[in-house]
Amino acid sequence: MAMVEIKNLCKHYGPFTAVDNVSFDVERGEVLGFLGPNGAGKSTTMKMVTGFLTPDGGTVSIGGHDITKNPVAVKKRIGYLPEGAPAYPDMTAQTFLDFIAEVRGLTGNEKRRRVEETINKVNLEGVVYQPIETLSKGFKRRVGLAQAILHDPEVLILDEPTDGLDPNQKHEVRALIKEMAAEKVIILSTHILEEVDAVCTRAVIIAAGKLVADGTPTELEARSPQHNSVTLALRGTDKKTAERALKKIDVIKTVESTAETENVVGFRLYPRANRPMVAAISQLAQEQKWQIEELHVHKGRLDEVFRTITANQQSLT
Repeated sequence: MAMVEIKNLCKHYGPFTAVDNVSFDVERGEVLGFLGPNGAGKSTTMKMVTGFLTPDGGTVSIGGHDITKNPVAVKKRIGYLPEGAPAYPDMTAQTFLDFIAEVRGLTGNEKRRRVEETINKVNLEGVVYQPIETLSKGFKRRVGLAQAILHDPEVLILDEPTDGLDPNQKHEVRALIKEMAAEKVIILSTHILEEVDAVCTRAVIIAAGKLVADGTPTELEARSPQHNSVTLALRGTDKKTAERALKKIDVIKTVESTAETENVVGFRLYPRANRPMVAAISQLAQEQKWQIEELHVHKGRLDEVFRTITANQQSLT
């Protein structure tokens, strides 16, 4: 049984369907990126998974417990960083985390240990005695992350965890997610596609309330038109002669001319049936005595896949 099981989840607001029959499972050790354009239903899905919203249909099970039938047992296992990271603005970060620790049932030395460890993990030491309302957006986000991980939950659900953070802070949070990943289920909603490459072992894409893609980042990148295409630049070679020779390679489907400089000609080559081309190109270059300036294989671009999938889905609604 998967740690998180989401089956046929639905949520309606009057005639509008925010989440439409969404199903997926997540195993311990997975970091799942939950992707979608604005208004796709990401935050609504997360709120139902955490018990913040009641589904209109379908089920959510965490560790074998149904969120609607046994919400307290589920919420003990979950750490949740919601959108906006709400907190009591007049509390200091220290007081707020002490309060959250008590809500989570921590007391005495265990409470002090967990609060101190969490403050260190998210690098809040310098602002821990400041009122939360005086903190920058980035530090408020870190306070929100601290409350989510304070009780060492089995399932961590993070809605835009690096929103408002500077590049160094984003790196720190991503490193922390990787560090925690082996022992937990982590689901993170994000619109930053580089975050998927950086920390996620798997990604699902939602558009117009429907789940439209599910796979590893590598599997999703392979759906890009650029997957396995090759950029080739040749120095001191006649462009038309090179183009004719390249078109004779059976694994190459398309040869496109790219920008050229004074003595360098360039091509973008696309494979037939996604077959590898580098060996054949290298052999041809050796035979023709071409001087290769650049030979680069493209793995595919997640942003292209995301745009194609979500645009197609939205055009159908």
